[in-house]
Amino acid sequence: MLRFFLSIPILLAGCLKDETVSGYADPGATYHLVEMDGAAFNARATISFPEQGSITGKGPCNSYGASQSAPYPWVDIGAIRATRAACSDLTLEIEFFAALSGMSQIETFGDTVILRDDAGREMIFRTSQP
Repeated sequence: MLRFFLSIPILLAGCLKDETVSGYADPGATYHLVEMDGAAFNARATISFPEQGSITGKGPCNSYGASQSAPYPWVDIGAIRATRAACSDLTLEIEFFAALSGMSQIETFGDTVILRDDAGREMIFRTSQP
């Protein structure tokens, strides 16, 4: 009987819905940054939500990953871990990572993901490439 009661938390954990953005966005989709702060983003940058608690993607130069554990519609992106390749778009990549790490809200609908911060900055991603 004791084993049964000890196994209840494990059984319930498997039934809980992912309340982070990973539970709302398409886990197989790659979203491409099309606009940042009202202007077209003229380099390649992506974001994906492959599993609960993580984001991955590619900046203009490097692949990256980070943790994300806030419940939807909030987002709290942890330290961004990126590869270290140099390229001609490194300045854009620095801007991209700085903006991404400051985002606090997220909205998903259809093929679109919108990230916002408390100061009004906005990043718009879509599954279709620009």
